[in-house]
Amino acid sequence: MAAPLMDRYPAISDLEARARKRMPFFSWEYLASGTGADQAVQRNEDALAEITLVPQLLKGEFDPSVETELFGVTYSAPIGIAPVGLTGLIWPGADAALAAAAADRRIPYCMSTVSTTRPEDAGPASDGMGWFQLYPPRQPEMRADLIRRARESGFTTLVVTADVPARSRRERQVKAQIRVPPKIGPKLLAQSAINPSWSMGVLRNGLPRFRTLEKYVDKATMQHIAGFVGASLGGTLSYDYLSEVRDEWRGPLVVKGILDADDAERCLDRGADAIWVSNHGGRQLDGSLAAIHALPAILERVNGRAPVIFDSGIRSGLDVARALAMGADFVFAGRAFLFGVAALGKRGAGHAYDVLADELVNVMAQTGCRQLNELPLRLHS
Repeated sequence: MAAPLMDRYPAISDLEARARKRMPFFSWEYLASGTGADQAVQRNEDALAEITLVPQLLKGEFDPSVETELFGVTYSAPIGIAPVGLTGLIWPGADAALAAAAADRRIPYCMSTVSTTRPEDAGPASDGMGWFQLYPPRQPEMRADLIRRARESGFTTLVVTADVPARSRRERQVKAQIRVPPKIGPKLLAQSAINPSWSMGVLRNGLPRFRTLEKYVDKATMQHIAGFVGASLGGTLSYDYLSEVRDEWRGPLVVKGILDADDAERCLDRGADAIWVSNHGGRQLDGSLAAIHALPAILERVNGRAPVIFDSGIRSGLDVARALAMGADFVFAGRAFLFGVAALGKRGAGHAYDVLADELVNVMAQTGCRQLNELPLRLHS
């Protein structure tokens, strides 16, 4: 009889190791890489590792509570699934697995504009747990239609991504010959052949496609859509644009990718309901400061007027606890959940959440915290 998943894969690093063995090289490079020399990716992880907590003991028996309310919705824990583009390239059917895990575990799943599913599919599948991440379209008509589709599909929260003002160079991905559409040649076929689980998944789900965007392109081929993405999304976001989005979206509005306190202030002035501190997981600017190092100044400026969300570098429940102890209200992870899907298929995203949540509860018990708001009291400075 197989051992329970938690016995076999008790850490996100275990899922990462298994995922790497099951994924074609080009898929792994797309998921794991940052940009430049990957220093920002490492800086995020190193900066989190420097944060230490002080145990406070002899408190008797207690059961830490991690339920968290955000925007009037109660989530099982302050842990969410961050938006990742081209998820079907990482693992076929990943979008469905992420949405199902969010619905089952009752945590938010933020779907990317450039994921490989449609909001009309992911919204109902996430059962009220769906957030929609908007890469700002240049055309107002397309923006309005995307927002309408997200609303009608049941997404509760709109996340505007600010930290992609230009295309990142992502040299590892260039060298891995990652293309949209994939260039079917001997190299790709050889990499796929030695990863049969991934290849069988492609046969079941088809080659990855930007399904959300297909309705906006005359010829719905990957080549035309890929060119459309480059020409039509991003690069024009401004505070006036944000105000227009605020006028069009009636629910909670979050701005993602903020690292500067002045930017956070201006986003709130334009109607944002929350600030999402992130450096895009180290994928945009290799010289960026670690996202966790940006958090204190932004918290000071926001001063409790709005929730502050955090991602970048989260690889464990301890990292979640560290970000919460530093003052974040909610924490998202991207790679950790995709490691789970690539490692274990449909059950992998749920297991990744179980690992993160179990570690978070354990950290709270080890440090004497019954409630999440007690974590800052255990922060060692």
